[in-house]
Amino acid sequence: MNMRIFNQQIQSILRSFFIIWLTALLMSACDKPEPVFECTDPIGCVEIAPGEPIHIGVLQALSGDVAALGKEQLRGFELALDKRGGTLLGHPVALQVEDTGCTPEGGANAALKIIADPQMAAILGTTCSGAAATASKAMSDAGLTMISGNNSAAYLTTIAGKPALHWQPGYFRTAFNDESAGKAAAIFAYQRIGVRKAATIHDGDIYTRGLTEGFENAFQEMGGEIVLSAVVNKGDTEMQPVLTAVLNAGAGLLFFPLFQPEGNHLLFGARAVPGFDDIYLMSDGALIESSFIESVGEAGIGLYFVGPARPEGAAVDSLAMAYISKFGARPGASYFQSAYDAADLLMTAIETVAVQEPDGTLHIGRRALRDRLYAVDDFEGVTGVLDCDRFGDCALPVFDVLRLDDPSAGLEGLVSNIMFTHVAVE
Repeated sequence: MNMRIFNQQIQSILRSFFIIWLTALLMSACDKPEPVFECTDPIGCVEIAPGEPIHIGVLQALSGDVAALGKEQLRGFELALDKRGGTLLGHPVALQVEDTGCTPEGGANAALKIIADPQMAAILGTTCSGAAATASKAMSDAGLTMISGNNSAAYLTTIAGKPALHWQPGYFRTAFNDESAGKAAAIFAYQRIGVRKAATIHDGDIYTRGLTEGFENAFQEMGGEIVLSAVVNKGDTEMQPVLTAVLNAGAGLLFFPLFQPEGNHLLFGARAVPGFDDIYLMSDGALIESSFIESVGEAGIGLYFVGPARPEGAAVDSLAMAYISKFGARPGASYFQSAYDAADLLMTAIETVAVQEPDGTLHIGRRALRDRLYAVDDFEGVTGVLDCDRFGDCALPVFDVLRLDDPSAGLEGLVSNIMFTHVAVE
């Protein structure tokens, strides 16, 4: 055989073997199983199987006189979910809704029900700051994340730039830190209406106590005198003794940041005490809602409130239209907006950190979710630009002082009647 032909045949055979080997190698690679996801998150991961729902807890006050505020929080979440067509990363969302009753005990019990679910991804809550103090401790210890659109007590995040008494890792809020609310009320009282002697009443709740302490400190720093600092109990209906003490102390203004029904009872009692007509009355955001205005009627005329400034703009108007379309009524309070932002922020963070496998399985790292929220910067919310700090505060506090002049104009009439605006310094 010709040597040249022989070499060609050898090369042909080698090429054939090479092609067979390469084909086998490629087929072997194609048959290799996908790498199995391994959770490396320091506090664990939540795994959601294909087609299974993402579990999110909702802790709100849904009974009693504060239920109107809790309902607005839940509705804000529903509107944020509607924005995504009712799903998150292609998965349905299952809400576990628990009633805190606006008490520390209720917050703890409701949180324990939520964290008992090992598939729980995160929590929206709470309505009341007192409930948040206990719920956030249980939540944090369980490695979860919780965000609120309504809690505002300074004790939950930071006071004077330091961790506050009830700060917990994994707790966030889009509601304003009330550290500056009491100050806004005090500035208005001292500088705008010229009061030099004031009294305060709280109910022992960390929210109401924090507000009165903020008011007292700011009022005294400006040269004012706190002539009485009193406490009532939740459930009290007879307010005449404490109101008589306010009158006898010579107060020119009474600051009482109470919830319903105690706030209602105190207002009605003040109107019935002779001599109280000359004392200014001021409450807070917990009473800036329709049911309170309807309940007190003309007795509320002249009452001042300090509360978060109302956002304005096209996004606000669009959300209001969506609210009316979905629920068939106007909002009973404006706090559904901050709840919407809280839910939107939370779901955006989940979308960012979740690892999705080809079959649709999701893995959500618990620490990764917290870290993502702590890193939030320039998030365009309905209520404004949100930037979350290391304590979980995401909103720049801006407070309005309002006055109720026309109860028949309802909530819209009240929030439009702005007497003073205070912007907290960053």
